[in-house]
Amino acid sequence: MSVIATTGAATTRRATFRRLAVWLVSAAVLLILPQIFTSGLAVTVMNQMGIAIVFALSYNMMLGQGGMLSFGHAVYFGLGGFFAMHMIDWVDQQLFVFPIYLTPFMGGLFGLFMALVIGSFSTRRAGTVFAMISLGIGELVAALSLILVVFFGGEEGVSGDRTTGPGIFGFNFLQDIEVYYLIAVWVLVAVLFMYLFSRTPAGRMANAVRDNPERAEFVGYSQRTVRLISFCAAGFFAGIAGGLFAINYEILTEQNLNATTSGGVLLMAYIGGIGYFIGPIVGAVIFTLLQTVLSGYTDLWVLYVGLVFLATVLYVPTGLTGIMMMHVPAWRLGRLRSLVVPYLTMVIPVAMLFCGLVGLLEMFHYRNGAPTGEVEMTVFYVTVDFTSPLPWAVFTALTLAGGYLTRRLAPAVAASFQAATSYDAKGSSA
Repeated sequence: MSVIATTGAATTRRATFRRLAVWLVSAAVLLILPQIFTSGLAVTVMNQMGIAIVFALSYNMMLGQGGMLSFGHAVYFGLGGFFAMHMIDWVDQQLFVFPIYLTPFMGGLFGLFMALVIGSFSTRRAGTVFAMISLGIGELVAALSLILVVFFGGEEGVSGDRTTGPGIFGFNFLQDIEVYYLIAVWVLVAVLFMYLFSRTPAGRMANAVRDNPERAEFVGYSQRTVRLISFCAAGFFAGIAGGLFAINYEILTEQNLNATTSGGVLLMAYIGGIGYFIGPIVGAVIFTLLQTVLSGYTDLWVLYVGLVFLATVLYVPTGLTGIMMMHVPAWRLGRLRSLVVPYLTMVIPVAMLFCGLVGLLEMFHYRNGAPTGEVEMTVFYVTVDFTSPLPWAVFTALTLAGGYLTRRLAPAVAASFQAATSYDAKGSSA
């Protein structure tokens, strides 16, 4: 065997070992997380994160890999969930015996079927036309959910009991921790198969059709067929996420397939980074934390999520994962330490800007809805009188000063980042 072949085989083995190690570590983390975060609230939040991860990754199969911007992806999530919930009800009514832990797969099959039906005509076009079709389909299905009461249950939705079916290993999914482990297994399996799909010829061609559909046609691939395959795969995994939602919450309503849910998964994918496989996972975790934890502290959490999304689109189109990947060259060159001081200089002005904006927004919001005679509120664990000019002046000054300092220091930080990630003409570190 030649030296080149031997080196190539060794490189392949190392890459395979690294991938296997990543999946084993992921499985171990999912296993021990409930032992670290033992509270009931933590388990509930982790269950929501698992469902959001599968849902966001399924959306990324269309947008990030296939280049299809959809405003109605919640349709397949909701339809898969409704079908899974009906199966749970049928088991409860003893119409047949079926393991509850397999209902997400049946939800996925129903999502696949509906994606095949809808994708047969919606994937004929791409770009804006596809986005508008997806928006119309989403609104149509959301309206039908209030009309087809037999399947959707009307405004009350459809509910069921996940504990009536056959259990597994003595678990009947009565406790949230049992549901967590079920979701964790499905998350690991679904994420693995979505990753494997991205490595198949169909997944690779989806990237090619996304980047240059005409050239894909030249080499003999039909753009419509490739888009339809990605669309159906995304519908399948979205249906699995819907089935997990049905098991976790035991109820499905019109809200699970309307534009709000479709917008939520779009935010997850973009905030995390649609250009990377791990991006939607990061976005799903952050969005879930904002939705569950931040909503307990302020009614303006939706506004803050919107501001994060706007900042991501304007300044970091590659998402939070893209920010991390931008630092890989500096890490390989051993220059990450050179960025510590420039980044620390930005902490104070950015914190000032953040505190000032949040303080002003919270006081505006509370002043408009405060009960008669109420003049005090809590901002950052400090009680302030919003009728006094002092807190308004302080937060305004923090906003202006933080914004000014951030703008002044940004060029120096950008120059430091450029120096830390640059190479000379010979390809070595500059």
